[in-house]
Amino acid sequence: MLKKLLLCLLLCPAPLLAEAQDYVDLEQRLSAAQLHATGLDNLSPAQLALLNQLLRGQAADAPETGNGPPRQEYASGRGASSLVGYNDQPVRSRVKGPVSGWQPGTEFALENGQVWKVLKGSMTLRKPFESPEIVVVPGIAGRWFLQVDEDLPKARVYRID
Repeated sequence: MLKKLLLCLLLCPAPLLAEAQDYVDLEQRLSAAQLHATGLDNLSPAQLALLNQLLRGQAADAPETGNGPPRQEYASGRGASSLVGYNDQPVRSRVKGPVSGWQPGTEFALENGQVWKVLKGSMTLRKPFESPEIVVVPGIAGRWFLQVDEDLPKARVYRID
């Protein structure tokens, strides 16, 4: 019997052995402070269950939750390239309406449908720009900066739509 068990362990693929071990869910492994520090405390119970399932190595499709773009949009061209941080490429568009300056809390609605809000930085322009072309450029650690003119300081922004 022992020889059969050893033979089974030697021939058994590693993923099957890993599944044989008991998986401990993240909410049981981490303290409340660790869950908060990693942002896992902001996940819904369904999201946390899906994450635990994926970490167990079980294939799972994310359920349609109504949050975020429907799957059809990925095929239609909007999809992944419109998700902030997905490809970390600069976003080029025009602001809807005039821009006379910005400060924390100022929102910029773009012609491409995105809305960005100023987190840091302030500027008052001598003369307002009418629907200027802008570039939102990625920075370090997921930060984004809105550039109205290359000679002006950039505003640190985050996407709110």
